[in-house]
Amino acid sequence: MTNDDSSFLRLQARTQRFTLGTPRGFQVSPDGRRVLFLRSASGEDRQHILWRLDVETGEETRLADPAVLLGGDEELSPEERARRERSREQGGGVVGNAVDADVRIAAFALSGKVFVADAETGETRELPTGPSVIDPRPDPTGTHVAYVANNALRVVGVDGTGDRALAEPAGPDQAVGVAEFIAAEEMGRARGYWWSPDGTRLLVSFVDKSAVRRWHIADPANPEVVPNVVSYPAAGTDNATVRLAILGLDGSRAEVDRGDDEYFVTAHWSAHGRLLIATAPRDQRRMRVLAVDAETGATEVVAEDADDRWVEIIPGVPAWTSDGRLVRVAVADGANRLVVDGKEVTPPSLQVRAVLDVSADVLFTASADDPTQVHVYRWTDGDITRLSSVDGVHGAARGGDVTVLASWSLDHAGPRVSVLRGAEQVATIGSYAVEPPIVPNLHLMTVGDRGLRVALLYPTGHEPGTKLPVLLDPYGGPHAQRVMASRNAFVGPQWLADQGFAVLVADGRGTPGRGSEWEREIAFDFAGVTLQDQVDALFAVAEAHPDLDLSTVAIRGWSYGGYLSALAVLRRPDVFHAAIAGAPVTEWRLYDTHYTERYLGHPDENPQVYDRNSLIGDAPKLDRPLLVIHGLADDNVVVAHSVRLSSALVAAGRPHALLPLPGVTHMTPQDDEVAENFMLMQVRWLRNALGVSA
Repeated sequence: MTNDDSSFLRLQARTQRFTLGTPRGFQVSPDGRRVLFLRSASGEDRQHILWRLDVETGEETRLADPAVLLGGDEELSPEERARRERSREQGGGVVGNAVDADVRIAAFALSGKVFVADAETGETRELPTGPSVIDPRPDPTGTHVAYVANNALRVVGVDGTGDRALAEPAGPDQAVGVAEFIAAEEMGRARGYWWSPDGTRLLVSFVDKSAVRRWHIADPANPEVVPNVVSYPAAGTDNATVRLAILGLDGSRAEVDRGDDEYFVTAHWSAHGRLLIATAPRDQRRMRVLAVDAETGATEVVAEDADDRWVEIIPGVPAWTSDGRLVRVAVADGANRLVVDGKEVTPPSLQVRAVLDVSADVLFTASADDPTQVHVYRWTDGDITRLSSVDGVHGAARGGDVTVLASWSLDHAGPRVSVLRGAEQVATIGSYAVEPPIVPNLHLMTVGDRGLRVALLYPTGHEPGTKLPVLLDPYGGPHAQRVMASRNAFVGPQWLADQGFAVLVADGRGTPGRGSEWEREIAFDFAGVTLQDQVDALFAVAEAHPDLDLSTVAIRGWSYGGYLSALAVLRRPDVFHAAIAGAPVTEWRLYDTHYTERYLGHPDENPQVYDRNSLIGDAPKLDRPLLVIHGLADDNVVVAHSVRLSSALVAAGRPHALLPLPGVTHMTPQDDEVAENFMLMQVRWLRNALGVSA
């Protein structure tokens, strides 16, 4: 390994995979005059700053700099650490903020303290509240800020006066105004309260986790430390219960009747219609949209979707248009289609990914015939316009007639951010991200009878005719794509290729962007379907690229990719000759309710399905090298998964390696030196396992 190789790994760690310094979290004022966004001061600075862009002049101004506001290091409460773990947030500083309706008052938390910034005057100040604050949010009028502290929901005036509790937990297992584990980890809901449009009331969740099983996550490297006790709703066990109530600043309260559905999915409260909530039963085969009477809490079903497998949660819906039409996304003709006032308004050729903004029209993202690309579209009565004009992966935010368009592409590293007024570019927002020092030697392909999307990376300067060991680098499961039209997605795999491998990344059935039938192929059969797609992708690519040496094939992955990697050497040793399984799910009865039961059903009703998809029973079959890696502080895929697999392998007399990572959560190590050595160790292990030289 050369110094250049190792310096890349340290740079990748310091830059958090070249994402630091990229602008994100755009919020556009309805008058189109300003844009608030988050960005660190450089591509190697982990502290994010809240910025303001003046659209007229193009000038960028710092509104909230943690270094100035704190005068020292940021201190995170356990609650804030948990929030960031659920969102996989690895940065620091202002990692999120909320704004009023005019995008003038922005509220955020630093070191458990509430700060507000006035985007017009540029003034930022701390409000006098108690410690351990999370999730502060101003009301739409910019008069009050609500926040959660010590599991109680409190409110304070924007001027710092009148701090008081609106609702407090009744016991240690209860919390007010927060998202429970399942909501934050699986449903994309990171919040537990919503302001009314006039700022006089709030919809509030009351969470009771007393029935949820307690798991203990210890730190074996520090035996004097008391284990962390977490409430983890494993498949087939009790979830937290969530009640909803509407609380008035005047002390009024109305309980919301949301029926018998176990899951509270999301809420929408705007001035254009009644309060909306979405709910689903435990089997997730139905989703109801309920309109709520804010005075009484009474509800009425205004829309319902059903599916014999599951109903997908799409970000940004339900919502009302400015003239009171209900917007949602539903499956029709095999596609996720935008539905307005009960009518599908997008064609089956578009797979809607997310709704970004709803006003008189609807701004949304979707994929057309190429799932590796995501474009921004606007629907107006009878018309659909694509706003992103170049190939790539795009996102957007909007206020009034101003749209901020962020574009990632294979043609450049990092994002390019344009500010559009109508169709005209009027400003840009700069990126400070470090440009990766390597360019992917990339071949994107569609292969096999199922049209699998794959990416093949050769070493830089590869000479055709030179045989290469193959390394599959998948995620391979639902909710995530690896093969995307973005250069940054392939920088890490290219480094692996430059170590002397042909690296193959394949998205199989179950991955998003290709319609409901494609996604539902994995129902009750994670193991069979997702592994077969990796095998088929490998053989199809090798047929077109004879430089791939099928006698030396390895696979590595993390999380679902870790499960897939261990599965590969256990069930297809004829194809795979070595595997590295990082944080793998090995026994699905140990994973959470919402995710696992969605795809495999309830374990009491489908025990054979869980047995068939578990790795534990396959332990006696192992006759290939397997390295299992797991963070001991992981509270998502707990280390018991790897320990149970290792125990079964030992009992069967099957040699393997188990590498525990003290203090590491579900996210991989981020310290420069540790991250470097972590990857170098894996490459050395793979070479030894495959019997290939550097």
